[in-house]
Amino acid sequence: MRRVTPALATAGLAVLLVAATLPAQALPEHRGDSTSYGTKAPYEPRQNPRTYQQAPAGFIPVFTENVSRHGSRAATGSDDGDRVLALVEKAKATNELTTKGREFGPKARGLQAAMSGVGYGDLSGRGTQELQDTATRLVRRLPGLFATIAKKGERIDVVSSGQGRAVDSANIYAGTLAEQDPGLKPLIGPTRTDVDLLYFHKAAGGKAYRDYLANDQRLATTLKTITDQPRTHGAARSVLLKLFRPAFVGALSTDDQVAAAQAVYNLYAIAPAMRAESPGGRGWGLEKFISGRDADWFGYLSDAEDFYEKGPGFADSDITYRMAGVLLDDFFRQIEARRAGTSDLGAELRFTHAEEIIPLAALLGLPGSAQGATTTQPYTYATNPWRGASVAPLGSNIQWDVYRKGDTYLVRMLYNEKETPFKQSCHPVTRTSTFYNLNELERCFGRTSG
Repeated sequence: MRRVTPALATAGLAVLLVAATLPAQALPEHRGDSTSYGTKAPYEPRQNPRTYQQAPAGFIPVFTENVSRHGSRAATGSDDGDRVLALVEKAKATNELTTKGREFGPKARGLQAAMSGVGYGDLSGRGTQELQDTATRLVRRLPGLFATIAKKGERIDVVSSGQGRAVDSANIYAGTLAEQDPGLKPLIGPTRTDVDLLYFHKAAGGKAYRDYLANDQRLATTLKTITDQPRTHGAARSVLLKLFRPAFVGALSTDDQVAAAQAVYNLYAIAPAMRAESPGGRGWGLEKFISGRDADWFGYLSDAEDFYEKGPGFADSDITYRMAGVLLDDFFRQIEARRAGTSDLGAELRFTHAEEIIPLAALLGLPGSAQGATTTQPYTYATNPWRGASVAPLGSNIQWDVYRKGDTYLVRMLYNEKETPFKQSCHPVTRTSTFYNLNELERCFGRTSG
């Protein structure tokens, strides 16, 4: 989450417009679900597989492909824990910890130690389990396809961003496929790296995007104004007063209060991903130290940053998701090669990060992923359905299953394992079907001149 910084000297009219349109209360009452965790929410499949539609008569599965975010992980660094624990030690020395503050220190240290043991940024036990479970459900969902792959000796290609947690995710997923059907093991290639495809926000294709993050004044002023408002300062004090005496909190600058409260929130948000490493696997109990309303607020601020920096962003610009076209092109290219008879792949499995899943979801126009905001009507929960916990939780995935009957190919999309329609301009084979003719998808996404 972006830290609060001193006011931008050139904020000007843009800040005033955003401030004027932000509602006094941007959140509903505490939901009690995973929304407050943002994109750190652990993965859960979104549909019971017994409720999936059957393919139209005569169609059999011939290919599947996906792109998956890595599984649950440790925090990428120790900064948040270090910041809060330094305050805890300072307050302890002057007897300015509350009862909860005295409880918080050991729990935060335990979480820090667990994340250090796992490796900062690396998969946790829960992340490993998420990937194993998702791979197992894939085989059980398409048993005929994987039996055919094994019988015909078709290849399974596995590719990652090259980053450690994505490579590990790929290897765990592929290894689970082989465990489910040993006949697949010799057909699964070694995990290869494609930075341009699966780390495009840092590759050559993301140059304009990186310039947007670094230099776009509208982005900077919008995020500052969303964050730097009375609700944030009130929530920060509320969080800290659970841990520290009022005089101790009052001695901190406003910016330091918000930074410390954000650090507490960030530990709260990552804790579920580290559940397997908690004492007895029962969890870290950090929800005790932040109220539901305050967690929701800081979750909203985290979502706002991801929305503008990775998601649909400003409605008059596609800079945040245009670069995902390389990944969408690859989805089509793999199926088209299969149709043309130039590919011997039975499955294409890709492993990446939130920075790729979120823009791809926007580019695809997936439900809740594509509505942009304007300067005069900025992103709020009340006016926009985008939620990080739904769009790109840890382990999130987009999958296309391909079915064939004669020369006709149908595609069914699963988003976090839920049957999901393509964008409205694409027409399924029947009004209520989740299956789409490949030719129709090519038309809909502009891959044909027809």
